[in-house]
Amino acid sequence: MALISRTGSLHCFRTKIIRSEYGQNVILSMVNNVDAYKMKGNFVGCSSLSYNSAKKSHILHINCGGAGWKRGHSVIVGASPPTEDAVVATKPLTKEDLVGYLASGCKPKEKWRIGTEHEKFGFEFGTLRPMRYEQIADLLNGIAERFDWDKIMEGEYIIGLKQGKQSISLEPGGQFELSGAPLETLHQTCAEVNSHLYQVKAVAEEMGIGFLGIGFQPKWGIKDIPVMPKGRYEIMKNYMPKVGSLGLDMMFRTCTVQVNLDFSSEADMIRKFRAGLALQPIATALFANSPFTEGKPNGFVSMRSHIWTDTDRNRTGMLPFVFDDSFGFEQYVDYALDVPMYFVYREKKYIDCTGMTFRDFLAGRLPCIPGELPTLDDWENHLTTIFPEVRLKRYLEMRGADGGPWRRLCALPAFWVGILYDEVSLQNVLDLTADWMQEERQMLRNKVPVTGLKTPFRDGLLRHVAEDVLKLAKDGLERRGFKESGFLNEVAEVVRTGVTPAEKLLELYNGKWGQNIDPVFEELLY
Repeated sequence: MALISRTGSLHCFRTKIIRSEYGQNVILSMVNNVDAYKMKGNFVGCSSLSYNSAKKSHILHINCGGAGWKRGHSVIVGASPPTEDAVVATKPLTKEDLVGYLASGCKPKEKWRIGTEHEKFGFEFGTLRPMRYEQIADLLNGIAERFDWDKIMEGEYIIGLKQGKQSISLEPGGQFELSGAPLETLHQTCAEVNSHLYQVKAVAEEMGIGFLGIGFQPKWGIKDIPVMPKGRYEIMKNYMPKVGSLGLDMMFRTCTVQVNLDFSSEADMIRKFRAGLALQPIATALFANSPFTEGKPNGFVSMRSHIWTDTDRNRTGMLPFVFDDSFGFEQYVDYALDVPMYFVYREKKYIDCTGMTFRDFLAGRLPCIPGELPTLDDWENHLTTIFPEVRLKRYLEMRGADGGPWRRLCALPAFWVGILYDEVSLQNVLDLTADWMQEERQMLRNKVPVTGLKTPFRDGLLRHVAEDVLKLAKDGLERRGFKESGFLNEVAEVVRTGVTPAEKLLELYNGKWGQNIDPVFEELLY
């Protein structure tokens, strides 16, 4: 049984995980004398997981007699949002349970997968106005009926679709999101994107609807954006202006593409988390694609990225503590416990718990549901309301890129897979960034949304660092052996010239488009 030991006392547990990853329900249980491969779902054996505690030694026991913590908790864990608490906890959750939940994401390398998510703006061809909810409902129903998707309802409203391990969901302003299945290669990822766009266009074009691949709504103000009928968004909409000036812009006018990637152990998670945070500004620059606000240049190459700097500082940012020697699953749990909550989901309704913490919830001190204790479903839901540049769940999410045209939807996962899924490239990145100071990482985070690859860094420009990083990504993909390096061609030109996609749009705006924003809807139409 291999163990990972760092400073502090060692925690370990043996578990088998029957799981359907990235957005699906999972069942965490111990399996004895059963041919698990006959069971439904994707069998993953993490025979030895460990995590660190700087405070006390605690063994997390699993009840081998069936599905359940020995301490008596329900272990049916649904991914969010939203999830119902399947069974009321019979004993209070502890912090160790929450740490164990994150550690249960560890997977052997042969089981690592790629989960890509992307958002896009729907608009009417004639008016360029955003899709209304009624149009979105017709679109979702049409896709469900024509391509055999299951409908996801909230009350009487259709709010998404599900098919196998893929799902389609709605962001607050109607942004249309595909959460892809966990896939083995980038070829499969790009095929999934193409299939999704084909299905969406087949229905949408008959309705006079198109989709725009850009990071920030280029033409319309917040007052023009419809609000989706999802309970959690109403709570967020009321809370955002209390904690930042740009939270409503984030909700209603941004689109991103991100990739979700696995780790094998706590030590592997830490290395990937640090590399991801250090390089996130480079990803932001490579994919910068949001230079317009309400019909005019906004002074940024990535307005979407800038918006996150004044959304809610309690739940966003570059997480300097990830670079501390003591960092691990437990430290992330400590951080998440003190991030203010948005809601609790009970009996198919969202209950406003804004401003309270999950630490209070663990102690049964939430005034919104007095005396009630959380389940692991509540914890999973809470983790989805934290928005740093890299986010930890039972996998890592790379969150720094603007939405864009379909080729860039394949390039973003290619960039990160080449770096984080290849041991040589990952170590080279860690060596490259090892002496970067916290102040330098934060400087890049602040300046890249304005100056992109032209951001000064040490003795040169960020573009020069990006050249080295892109080479590492390409080498990593080539060593994977799947002939995937061609997916980086879309960003290779950006690095070679130092010109971001946003700057190309600005050139068109000031030239061929005659300072009229409307042609961007044709330029970036899927």
